[in-house]
Amino acid sequence: MATTYHAEHVGSLLRPPYLLRAREAHETGELTTAQLHEVEDRAIAELLDVQKQAGLTVFTDGEARRESWRSGLLESLGGVEPASRTLRWYRNGKELSPEETLSDGAVAVATVSRKQDLTGVEATFMAARAPGTFKITMISASMGGMIWDRERSSAVYPAPNDLIEDLAALQIDEIGGLAARGVRWVQLDSLSYNQVIDPGATGRTRAALTPEQALDAAITVDSKIVTAVKREHQDLTVGMHICRGNYRSSWMAQGGYEPVAERLFSEVPVDRFLLEYDTERAGGFEPLRFVPPGPTVVLGLVTTKVPQLETRDDLLRRIDEAARYAPLEQLALSPQCGFASGSLGNLITVDDERRKLDLVVSVAGQVWG
Repeated sequence: MATTYHAEHVGSLLRPPYLLRAREAHETGELTTAQLHEVEDRAIAELLDVQKQAGLTVFTDGEARRESWRSGLLESLGGVEPASRTLRWYRNGKELSPEETLSDGAVAVATVSRKQDLTGVEATFMAARAPGTFKITMISASMGGMIWDRERSSAVYPAPNDLIEDLAALQIDEIGGLAARGVRWVQLDSLSYNQVIDPGATGRTRAALTPEQALDAAITVDSKIVTAVKREHQDLTVGMHICRGNYRSSWMAQGGYEPVAERLFSEVPVDRFLLEYDTERAGGFEPLRFVPPGPTVVLGLVTTKVPQLETRDDLLRRIDEAARYAPLEQLALSPQCGFASGSLGNLITVDDERRKLDLVVSVAGQVWG
């Protein structure tokens, strides 16, 4: 049962430097695709060992085959083209310069389709090499609005929801394929709720939906995906991760879960909600009062953005605070996001990462046994 896992991490791990060099060599033609895959296999084997040494019992490949957590939009989808993005990122109270921010993106220009099975490649390797239960992470189709553009997409998709519906159908099919390969755990990364949590400038996306429209769209699509998947694969654990952006130790949104909590927790039937909770930007635990019996809430109390290690006493205190609003047995512990949502990773070291993973497992063992 997924509820027995009380220590987890969100997905991405710091890439070894040799993997970054290999990716650069592949881009310049110095390394073949087959050679790059060999390097990726080596890196993932090492990342699996890092997780095993920390005592984790659900594993990921560290997203080591990806340029970023959302990779696959251009590689795996037909009907999209590269496009620049205009998101604002913040670190240490200051907005990042354009030179530091992500400029890669995609826009739908034709009917979307699947052209590559990238998660299938990840799953095949993990099924053969993971030392225990593993999960596959993927961007939720509810974020499809980020690749809708009024000028370039509207001829095919008059509104963002039209595109999102097609993406949801593709995702349901993709997860079904993963289940057929033996995958028993998937995680949807669904940041579209940031448009409701933070409806100001920091939460804007290209789709420019109102907060009400954004919430309804996200709830509808995420519920549709999870319900369809669970109907066909009842033994498949489905998790959902929500954070406020994570790139080179920066963030893009802020605000508590109150505006989305009641509908999110009651209408999206996932097994696990992985929620950012490492700073005041995420608000308090009061919204957890809407969590119904059943799903596990994974408290992202350990930050991946700075090297400073949280204290055990502080984590225990915050878990106690959360347990005032949701039963302790329905809670778990994790870092607030990945350690490397982009290939360059956050501004911490591998040793910092190891200490934080060790702390998550140790505290979870103390609280839940």
